Amino acid sequence: MIPMPISIALTSHLPLSPARRLAIRRAVRLTLRRQSVADATLSITVLGDAEIRRLNRRYLAHDWPTDVLSFDLSDPGGPISGEIIVSAERAARVAKRLKADARAELLLYVVHGLLHLCDYDDLSPAKFRRMHRRENEILTELGYPDVFAGRPARRSRK
Repeated sequence: MIPMPISIALTSHLPLSPARRLAIRRAVRLTLRRQSVADATLSITVLGDAEIRRLNRRYLAHDWPTDVLSFDLSDPGGPISGEIIVSAERAARVAKRLKADARAELLLYVVHGLLHLCDYDDLSPAKFRRMHRRENEILTELGYPDVFAGRPARRSRK
């Protein structure tokens, strides 16, 4: 099979600066590189809380806004293909509460969603710690060390 290039379609329903768009693309490419993924087709959408809540309710039957949704559209054995949807409003709100960088928070959501597409999950404490370490490594390399500092310990989803 001939490797396909990495394709990233980035859409925002909210104002998103060129610098922030570039940062998202850099985070995606770095995450894929760290996962040894050479070909992927991704759609990343930045929304507000109302829109992500509607999608969370529709697809997961959770009636609340969330930080990130990811949908794996890959064919079995094929390259990664999927959609990542993040809430910029939630990122801004969480960052303000934690006195953190909203850009780093949004990138955390993008990386988290992408790691799910790379077969990471956070359903057990051990898998949660593995995913958390990987997110921290990637964000640190992007210039956002200690993105989890001051954040209450999150539990796995189990």
